[in-house]
Amino acid sequence: MNLKQLAPAVFFLAIISDFGFAQQQPLKLHYDKPATNWEQTLPLGNGRLGMMPTSGITNDQITLNDITLWSGSPQDANNYEAYKKLPEITELLLAGKNVEAESLINKDFVCKGPGSGGKRWGCFQILGDLDLQFEYGGADASKATSYQRQLSLDNAIAASSYQIGGVTYKREYFTSFSNDVDVIRLTADKQGRLNLRIGLTRPERFTTTTNGNALQMEGRLDNGTDGDGMQYIANLKVKLTGGTLTTTGNNLVVKNATEVIIYVSAATDFRNVGFKALMTQNLAAAMQKPYALLKQEHIAQFKKLFDRVSINLGSSKDDETTDQRLINFHNNPDADKLLPVLFYQYGRYLSICSTRVGLLPPNLQGLWANQTQTPWNGDYHLDVNVQMNHFPVEVSNLSELNLPLVELVRGLVKNGERTAKAYYNAEGWVAHVITNVWGWTEPGESASWGVTKAGSGWLCSNLWDHYAFTNDQVYLKSIYPILKGSAQFYNSILTKDPKSGYMVTVPSSSPENSFEMPDGSGRHASICIGATIDNQIMRELFANVIIASKTLGIDPGFRAQLQKRLTEIPPAGIISKDGRIQEWLEDYKETEVTHRHVSHLYGIYPASEITADGTPELAEAAKKTLNVRGDDGPSWSIAYKLLFWARLHDGDRAFKLFHELMKPVTSTGINYSGGGGIYPNLLSAGPPFQIDGNFGACAGIAEMLLQSHEGYINLLPAIPAGWKAQGSVKGLKARGNFTVDLQWKNGKVTAYRITSPQAKPVKVKVNGQIKLINSSKNLILI
Repeated sequence: MNLKQLAPAVFFLAIISDFGFAQQQPLKLHYDKPATNWEQTLPLGNGRLGMMPTSGITNDQITLNDITLWSGSPQDANNYEAYKKLPEITELLLAGKNVEAESLINKDFVCKGPGSGGKRWGCFQILGDLDLQFEYGGADASKATSYQRQLSLDNAIAASSYQIGGVTYKREYFTSFSNDVDVIRLTADKQGRLNLRIGLTRPERFTTTTNGNALQMEGRLDNGTDGDGMQYIANLKVKLTGGTLTTTGNNLVVKNATEVIIYVSAATDFRNVGFKALMTQNLAAAMQKPYALLKQEHIAQFKKLFDRVSINLGSSKDDETTDQRLINFHNNPDADKLLPVLFYQYGRYLSICSTRVGLLPPNLQGLWANQTQTPWNGDYHLDVNVQMNHFPVEVSNLSELNLPLVELVRGLVKNGERTAKAYYNAEGWVAHVITNVWGWTEPGESASWGVTKAGSGWLCSNLWDHYAFTNDQVYLKSIYPILKGSAQFYNSILTKDPKSGYMVTVPSSSPENSFEMPDGSGRHASICIGATIDNQIMRELFANVIIASKTLGIDPGFRAQLQKRLTEIPPAGIISKDGRIQEWLEDYKETEVTHRHVSHLYGIYPASEITADGTPELAEAAKKTLNVRGDDGPSWSIAYKLLFWARLHDGDRAFKLFHELMKPVTSTGINYSGGGGIYPNLLSAGPPFQIDGNFGACAGIAEMLLQSHEGYINLLPAIPAGWKAQGSVKGLKARGNFTVDLQWKNGKVTAYRITSPQAKPVKVKVNGQIKLINSSKNLILI
């Protein structure tokens, strides 16, 4: 055989092998101590139920969650007289009397009642605490040795082990993807050494009883009216190998067992009148299966989603505990190539564990909470947070996890139509800056932040992304009325600004930010006309509705209206005298230059109106904007800046933001400025815990390796210097329903493969050159 002919074939097989097994390193978080607070516990979830164990030696407190468990109730807090004040508000704003306009809005143009501060608004709450208290028959638990605690991202199982008095004790925990129950297995390697008491409680509004050898906790939350809100129930049953099971008070007592398997089934009556029967059925079905089969089915179901993507950035040691690795990485990020991979895959893991098709999207805390009054109600903030929760799902090959958000938005439309009429006498529908599971669309209770109406348009961007990545026209047809209704709203509220000549939104605001009045009075305001984010959202939304209308062959008249509007509204960015992108139509001075929100760069991400190659002047202005804003902030803000720099093709600066984000944090107090980072369990710290920072960084890492928003697939658009030596990616997604594998060395792509359900032409930017290829299963070697 000719060896020259053989060599390319061997190289080809080597590349295929590397793509197939890029994620060889085990993906796990591991520690050598029990968790001493909630921010050290390890999150488990199956999209509905959640569980976070401390894995303590004498006391294992396990926080339980159900994503549907909310206090509060539906309400109509619209002020149906508000629209009558709109002409006066408009007149004041066009006259430059922003402070006076804001005062009038606070008086007559916000929601009725206390809004998000009221009991009717509601709150995502803890389901309960499962308390395991262990005894060791006279052995000294304080002298436990060989303690290990870990979370395997590869199979969604947490575990702990330790030795006391010559006995090895092990625990396994998982929230079953296949049987929809929480499962905990306790073992001792010597017969009859397991002794424990099991309790089930929550901070308020509960009753726990024993029913035979089972625990049952039930109750109902406060709906803000008569107190009879959402109902919930949880049942706990136990299987023993050896030993005895008895009850004492409202506790189960296990003595002298060798193996204990605990099953917890829970449900609420959120959209489910048969919730008690469902809870009973799930528990019975799980207990009928051998533990090994239950575990095997759980892992298989989870891996259907998790194993779609693998990333390899090179090798390094990972023998330190995860909390120590975090400290070491912050001190020397180049020494640990595996931590960015772990953090990226942790983001995907958290998405899978906190999202289930047919239920609710992840809230500010995903589906994990340890309080009855969760920070910011654990609700859905619409000025970046819930959208950021979904930034990584499409590119990270978890496309179906966008669908719960789609249904949440669909449920806002009817209420949003009432709000549009009440405040603006407008067509279509609107949601302002916050919502909950009860369909809130009204403005918030304060003008300074509550009348931001970018929420509905921004949500439509997430909905559009699912179509852009899947090309699913049946889906497009189903969301078209939502997109059209949002566009109708913005289209019908536009007012001509006599100073600039643009058609603008009135009133407007840039989310949660304010500016100094230019009259030298020292006063400041938040209310304006035509904030930049409004203009960018409208440009994106109108363009998407135009494309959807053409694709579906409908609404040519409305399409023409929107095409005309695109020539009348402000551009995606206006460059100020100091070279930055203006946050407002007027070049106001910010009251806080380093404000956490950078809303006027929406056009970079998630939109594609400002791009490194397509709009270089605006891209440079955006860089100046980011440099003045600074890199610090709450964790989600740092993650968002990471995304901006990745889109601007500056990989080293994006990595600098990633390094900034990976700052070890222990504080849990509410923070609105700098100091964001990461808790020991790798959950993002605002502080407090907000999951959007995890998801934003996950999306940012993907954007450093692959982008597809400029009309072509861009391979390694923002790879940082520390990742250039060699690496590979398998399974990322690009717009147009393409799946991308690639390999690189010394910062240059050496091989890639782009596949799609049907072969079709696609533009690809590889090593700086744009090529037109046909998608196929064949690997392209360079």
